[in-house]
Amino acid sequence: MRLRTLLLMLSLVFPALRILAGQPYTIWPTPHNISATGQNVRKPGKVTVVAGPDIDAVTVSRAQEILAEHAIKSAVAESMPEEGAVLLLGVNGRNDAADGLATRWSLPRDVFNKPKYDRHLLSLRSEEGRWRMVILGENTDAVFCGLASLEQMLDEVKRAMPTVDIVDYADIRDRGIIEGYYGVPYTKEVTEDLFRFMARYKMNTYMYGAKSDPYHSKAWDQPYPTTITEAQREIGYMTAGMMQSMVEVAHKCKVNFIWAIHPGTAFVDPAQPNVLERTMGKFQAMHNLGLRQFGVFVDDCGVPDDTASLNLAARRLTELQHLVDNRWNKPGTNAADTVKALNYVPQLYAYSWVKRDKAERFFQSLSSTPQKTNIYITGAAVWTVPNTHDPALVKSWLGRDVAWWWNYPCNDNDVTKLFMADTYNNFADEAWIDSKARLSADMKGVKTLICNPMQQGEGSKVALFSVADYSWNMSSFDNMKAWQAASDAIFGSRLSPYFQDAVDNLRYFDGESALAAAIRTWRANTAEAQPLLDELKKVNRAAVALAKLGESASASDRLMWEDIRPWVIKLRDMTEWSADLVEARSKSGAPIDGKQLKGKAAVAFKKASGIDVDPTYQFKILTGMGSDIKLVLRQAEPSAKVLRPFLKELLTGKI
Repeated sequence: MRLRTLLLMLSLVFPALRILAGQPYTIWPTPHNISATGQNVRKPGKVTVVAGPDIDAVTVSRAQEILAEHAIKSAVAESMPEEGAVLLLGVNGRNDAADGLATRWSLPRDVFNKPKYDRHLLSLRSEEGRWRMVILGENTDAVFCGLASLEQMLDEVKRAMPTVDIVDYADIRDRGIIEGYYGVPYTKEVTEDLFRFMARYKMNTYMYGAKSDPYHSKAWDQPYPTTITEAQREIGYMTAGMMQSMVEVAHKCKVNFIWAIHPGTAFVDPAQPNVLERTMGKFQAMHNLGLRQFGVFVDDCGVPDDTASLNLAARRLTELQHLVDNRWNKPGTNAADTVKALNYVPQLYAYSWVKRDKAERFFQSLSSTPQKTNIYITGAAVWTVPNTHDPALVKSWLGRDVAWWWNYPCNDNDVTKLFMADTYNNFADEAWIDSKARLSADMKGVKTLICNPMQQGEGSKVALFSVADYSWNMSSFDNMKAWQAASDAIFGSRLSPYFQDAVDNLRYFDGESALAAAIRTWRANTAEAQPLLDELKKVNRAAVALAKLGESASASDRLMWEDIRPWVIKLRDMTEWSADLVEARSKSGAPIDGKQLKGKAAVAFKKASGIDVDPTYQFKILTGMGSDIKLVLRQAEPSAKVLRPFLKELLTGKI
């Protein structure tokens, strides 16, 4: 055990030792099987990409993009050249060049018999010193997932690349995000950045159901406008052009962008017989913008109990699925224009709201709808952590696997808090989640797992990274490893250590942080201030370093900074002021009297006294529902349980 641990630690510094341990590359999500094959091959300067006829242009383009980002020139050819480095992309059993090379290399194909998703092989070999890679998938989307592994492999090497075999697949079919929180919808820039993040970490589904978008809900049957005002932009309005741009980026990232409509009670109102016609009119407008899958939300509209209402909802959902199929899925329709199955969020998405017999009756009423239609739940409760029991129970009523809308790391009920710690500490911090919940190593009955994130889309990446890892390979999910990898992947090698130093104090509940421990120790012995000062300055340095995100050349970094800025700046200031006041307290040996302070301690006292009204720490959110939605200001609350009260006690002379 000690040897294994030592090898793991050293492998972070010495890639060669990682090869000895059987891990030639670090790839996320965690591959199901990765093994070194004992050779090295020089990283090429130019690669010929040979794609089989079943590989689409998006996948080929992504391959060339990855190569270009790593300073590798590329060309596309129809057949395998005799000389030079080659990347072969193909579909299993189609007798293309990739399939033929996989046969010649005797690559095992058992993976294609597994009841899994996005199944593929990746193998890198050296043939007479020439770089040769084959990515063979069950379809072109699976090959696209293999390219994400190649991208991370190239990230790790400078010259020589260890040869490797990867056998991989996803445990869950649809993996990703549902933008379904109450608050300002993500900007186009944030959404598109999330798509690129999803492509890198093999997430493939994004459902747009922004509660505060009027063209999703209040004006659900009206087309998106061509122009919006700056005030409308500030509260998340979208134009048709912005939607189209997001769809195009999603397509390039192989993210299935599902646009959802929220007709609410109109969908199940017998007095509105034309609701399906109006819905299809909106779907047609969205199809014209490039959307190829749709959702229908009737959530948060009251739970029906009478037979007539239950039957009407099931009948209309069935009719709508047939209308979609008859318009876009007839034989002979261009494949690029076809539309995937509907996604339906019913009124009773948390089955514990009603007695068991009523819940059973509700879902049984939906069992008559087309089997391909995806029916969503959030589990027994709104904030339930995905598990095996709830899907099995609902499946026994519904007659099919469920789709899971996971309210995580959603903060629309905790808007002043950030949830950027590891998964299980986030569970502990979110009051609505069972703090003792743990993710199942073998969750069954769920083909779709999409997360409803924070109002900070960029800040949500930390949690989403772990969700991507879990939904790809459930049995290998390691909470802390995934979180540490997320830190490195999102903040980079330079800023990741600072993020890890700061994260416990970016949390609202900072009681378990090293800084909180230092404060408690100092309270017991105020004569010994240096350990506390050291910890305050350490966290302060971390916050100062994170502020550099705002000056980064990376658009992703700058977007991240906009999301987390109020929390980081407030933490920076609280630690600086606390250090100055602790030093003054230590020198005087008595509680602080603001009138007697001089120098930086006096400045700290004055600034800290206005912390609760300082606009520097404020951010904008939307509150209310329906016609009562309005933009308001809230203040970020990092380190609210220990550091913030400690600073107040310093200011008031209570310590």
